[in-house]
Amino acid sequence: MKITIVSPDLYTYGAMVIGGVVRDAGFDATLTKNPDDAAETDADVILLSLYSTLHLLDERIRNFVSSSAARGDRLIYAGGPISAYPDIVLGELDVDAVIVGEGEESTVELLNNGVSEDIAGIAFRNDGEIILTEPKPAKIERPMPLIPDDIGGQSIRGANTYIETHRGCIGACGFCQVPKFFGTKIRSREIEDIIAEIEEFKRCGVRRIAISGGTSSLYQYGKSGSVNTGAFIELLQAIAGVMGPRNVSVPDVRVDYVNEEVLHAIHDFTMGWVYYGIESGSDSMLKTMRKGVDSEANVYAIELAQQCGVKVGGSFIVGYPAETTSDYEATKGLIEETFLDDVFVSIAEPIPGTHLSELVLKTDDSENPTFIAHAGEYKALKLTESEARCFDLTLHAQMCKAVPSILTDQLYQAVLSDARQQGGDVRSVTRLLQTYRG
Repeated sequence: MKITIVSPDLYTYGAMVIGGVVRDAGFDATLTKNPDDAAETDADVILLSLYSTLHLLDERIRNFVSSSAARGDRLIYAGGPISAYPDIVLGELDVDAVIVGEGEESTVELLNNGVSEDIAGIAFRNDGEIILTEPKPAKIERPMPLIPDDIGGQSIRGANTYIETHRGCIGACGFCQVPKFFGTKIRSREIEDIIAEIEEFKRCGVRRIAISGGTSSLYQYGKSGSVNTGAFIELLQAIAGVMGPRNVSVPDVRVDYVNEEVLHAIHDFTMGWVYYGIESGSDSMLKTMRKGVDSEANVYAIELAQQCGVKVGGSFIVGYPAETTSDYEATKGLIEETFLDDVFVSIAEPIPGTHLSELVLKTDDSENPTFIAHAGEYKALKLTESEARCFDLTLHAQMCKAVPSILTDQLYQAVLSDARQQGGDVRSVTRLLQTYRG
């Protein structure tokens, strides 16, 4: 049986893992980034690996699924992070089933046996009713991923690919779906398996690796409730031994799970950057976001990294429901005080099933910054309040970095375009949520 896996626009690690599982189960598996390419294949089954809510609104994907030319006699199954809200997936895409949660084992069962209530972790329609079977965590051990020949040509924040060191996150951030998708218990892979995988990625042309898995320093997180510093340092050192230290990055580290030893290891065995999810300078907003830390903890972690010679990138979220002007100004103030090396600003996206999505559904458009017209200094740009804050904070951060950027017209227009794009995307996701409310 021939299987084509579609991972729109980039080869995600999850799609490559599923490809490896399917291949080792005896199927003829191929992987593509282009839905149009999948339409031209003679595959018996199409697996859509969708990692963004926006994929459900993507006309390329919708047209591919709905077109009779694409369907023929083939089956189409959808999986990936979007499977956290299978009712919306089935409402928007006419797929034969949704593979819910960690799909390694469910996918193989589905390919072997077809849609059945006996398979754990799938959702499908039966006489107009959605049937959902309970998902189960997959084994953390897995075969070698299906790695495409052109993997070395893609860039995800500077890396050719992410690799997974563990699953699960002990955090409870209100805007994040990782704990719901992978659980709150940390399940770590063996270093030997990770290194063998990285060696294969390198052989296939990967030059830079990013370590993924909730928050990187939670690798081999112990039952004592603390970071397993020794295991994390051993992991970084082993990966650097294959790729070279400057070709390894560790994005997405929580500020409450770093210490001097971890930061010195990041300095010595990676490209020397740490990326913190700071999100806001307002303690009130951090509480609303369920971050589990306050602004003092954020500032301490930034300063500690700087003292260890590690460059710091910080991510921030604007446009959360009930974010006040004073909350926003506190975020600007934190950026002024900390001299970050890079800043990423996002408009709050209500991923279905998260606490943020619940807040958004309870908030009338007239009180939601994503829909309120901005009436301040950027009024002439016709932005929403969320877009204006995203635009303003990004420009502000460029001026306050450790090495300030020169504000050129090109940078100004790029930041403006990004803010508008984010605003439009978040409005689309919000409307989708509102369609399926209740």
